[in-house]
Amino acid sequence: MDTTDLFDDPRLTTMGLLYEAYDGLAGKLEPTWKKHGLSGLDVNALMRLSRSPGRRLRMTDLAAQTNLSTSGVTRLVDRLQRNGFVCRELDSADRRSSYAVLTAAGATQLARLLPEYLEVIERWFTGLLSPDQLDAFVAGLRIIRDQVSPQATIRGSD
Repeated sequence: MDTTDLFDDPRLTTMGLLYEAYDGLAGKLEPTWKKHGLSGLDVNALMRLSRSPGRRLRMTDLAAQTNLSTSGVTRLVDRLQRNGFVCRELDSADRRSSYAVLTAAGATQLARLLPEYLEVIERWFTGLLSPDQLDAFVAGLRIIRDQVSPQATIRGSD
């Protein structure tokens, strides 16, 4: 079997570029997370909560949006709750469900982090693309995300 064509498939290049870009951006953002005593997963969860109606999500929805198992999201919320950044609220209509809710302290912590976080995003990501390139990139990401991870859009949190 001649593997030359297989190994040179441009789809592999595209996927490799995506991995490398993500890893590089995460590396640029990590010092900001750490400076504020957070992990990337913490920031992701706090941002999702801050941008959700009522600044809250069902635990199952937060798990789906962060690609965590139910036990993984429980550990995440436990850690954020110990730091005072989230609290849990029981669902009065369904006692089996509970919500993760962003607290005032969590919103304050996120507000402290975001200016520097946004500067890094602008410098190493969005600012490198023209407005048309960025619009096309975001549109393409939404198409892919909606197919491979539709649960990430549960309850309108984008």
